Amino acid sequence: MTVVGKAGSRGRVTGGTGGTGGATRPVFDARRARFIALCLLPGVVFVAVFTYYPMIRGGVLAFQRYNLFDLTSTPFVGLENFRAVLGDDQFWTALANTGIWVAVSVVFQLVLGFGLALLLRRHFRGRGLYQAWVFFPWAMSGFLIGLLWRWMFNGEFGVVNDLLIKTGLADEPIPFLSSPGWAMASIIIANVWYGVTFFAIMIIAALQSVPRELYEAADVDGASRFRQFRHVTLPAIRTTLVLIVLLRVIWILNFPDLIYSMTGGGPAGSTHIATTYLIEQVQNGDYGKAGAVGIFVLGLLLSFSIFYLNATRFEKARD
Repeated sequence: MTVVGKAGSRGRVTGGTGGTGGATRPVFDARRARFIALCLLPGVVFVAVFTYYPMIRGGVLAFQRYNLFDLTSTPFVGLENFRAVLGDDQFWTALANTGIWVAVSVVFQLVLGFGLALLLRRHFRGRGLYQAWVFFPWAMSGFLIGLLWRWMFNGEFGVVNDLLIKTGLADEPIPFLSSPGWAMASIIIANVWYGVTFFAIMIIAALQSVPRELYEAADVDGASRFRQFRHVTLPAIRTTLVLIVLLRVIWILNFPDLIYSMTGGGPAGSTHIATTYLIEQVQNGDYGKAGAVGIFVLGLLLSFSIFYLNATRFEKARD
């Protein structure tokens, strides 16, 4: 076995035995490994400082009495913060709102985004301009989207009330953001409008990867558009749909920006979700209780992810 020292074969070892025709294998290059580690170091440090340290620190705070307005002592108090959270009725209201907020938003975003993707997939004049116009909301921040919709749903001079009254659909302004029922519906409408773009972008990308020959074969067999959609389109993009639904659920559950800028969790906590409830604890200076809520949210996300992935894996195996 000889080490090849020529310029074009540096760092490889050639095996001269057997009939393999001189198979080669790479030699560990310490200098190259150090260079790669040096390039990765800033990213690793950034993630460790701004992601893992706050997460670990928050987990530790969940077991401490840590109030920003009383830092005389921060003893470990065991499960006291968890008991305080579970005994708070507002937490259970926020948890129920979280389920409604996530489920309704994802369903409407998926259905409308799928329909929009099917329309934008067709070739028509000005399609590129129309796609750019439809995808534009995704470039805006959630906080800014909330401010825009807060103005539109304003009870006194909002655009929505103005249109409803002028078209005769309402006799007087509707208190969209000051009534508990209307406030929840309003933030969901704003979130659906914002998130449809994400599903449309991802589904269009998935549809473009479906071989055209499958549709041509289905046409030859006399399959209708609905049967093509059911037996060709859906199976071909199922993996993508599973992934984007999972990502979107996690994203929406951790998306307090829009709610915070539209209602701040009000009126009377009726639009609080788990993450806005957590923010409220931070504002109150109760970091221990906020850490306990964070652990509950993390457990909720992990439970949903495991359940959803196992359910979709079962469906795939059954098919």
